[in-house]
Amino acid sequence: MGYGQQSPGGEHQQQGPWPPYAGQPPAPGGGAPWNAHPGPPPSPSGGRRRSSVVAVVAATAVVLAAGITGFLVLGDDGKPEAGPTGAGGVSPSASPGEPRGGAEDGTAPLVPGWKTVTNPKRGIAFDVPVDWAVKSSGWVTYVAENGDPEETPLVGFAAPAILKEKWCRSDDDGNGTQEDTPLASVGSRAEPDARDTAEAAGENARLWVYGSYAQPAKEKVTTGAAKPFTTKSGLTGSVATATSTGVDGPGRCAYDGKATAFAFENPAGETLSWTFVGVRGVDDEVPEPTVRKILGTVRLVDGTP
Repeated sequence: MGYGQQSPGGEHQQQGPWPPYAGQPPAPGGGAPWNAHPGPPPSPSGGRRRSSVVAVVAATAVVLAAGITGFLVLGDDGKPEAGPTGAGGVSPSASPGEPRGGAEDGTAPLVPGWKTVTNPKRGIAFDVPVDWAVKSSGWVTYVAENGDPEETPLVGFAAPAILKEKWCRSDDDGNGTQEDTPLASVGSRAEPDARDTAEAAGENARLWVYGSYAQPAKEKVTTGAAKPFTTKSGLTGSVATATSTGVDGPGRCAYDGKATAFAFENPAGETLSWTFVGVRGVDDEVPEPTVRKILGTVRLVDGTP
């Protein structure tokens, strides 16, 4: 998987085996202003350009300085949603890599020695090992169909943690820019279009593996049936896994992938989800017991109104 990012200072860094794009700094509360086109469409020149991922890093100070009074917000599923008007009542966002939450708001790690990741907009928290990079709550990523000039998201999530962001580096399209592929990432989102938790879990797992690793070969993705699951906190829902087999792209970072998705309802009856996605079949693949251990810590916390 690959990411484009825009740092709080406005610096753009290109990562990943696809043509990533960066948006503008997100709005208070975890969204991302999206009042400009994200960039040119993917080049048809070939190479391992299977999909695009956008990652937006929070930069509250920039938003305030710009005096933004109205904009579109990119939701955690990658879809545009209505943004707030005015910049009052802004609370600073975490810096990239800074753990979010703490004991004072009930989000202390459930696993000793790990650190907590929170999505305050959705009221979701989970834990990851200390070597994972915890991104700000305004960081949004998605995968899109290869060659789609509109970059319509297939699936996305927000407030992620990423393991080994520069795990594989290559210039598969020969444009002179080295692009980075991380080993794994995990994040959460809302599921407003899902009929039930089983559907949300299965579709999340399938789409992440297809969009991140298997494009355009849908037949190389296998999705298991969703099963009931309960986390340590007693949160119940459905979990599903998907894998790709036989990915044989021309680039040096072409690998098979896997995903595990857990979908559940909050007390308001809204369907939410947590998803892990990562490279499969390599020596430093995230082992399944670790994925399940992270999954077991998913819980609901007080969210941002």
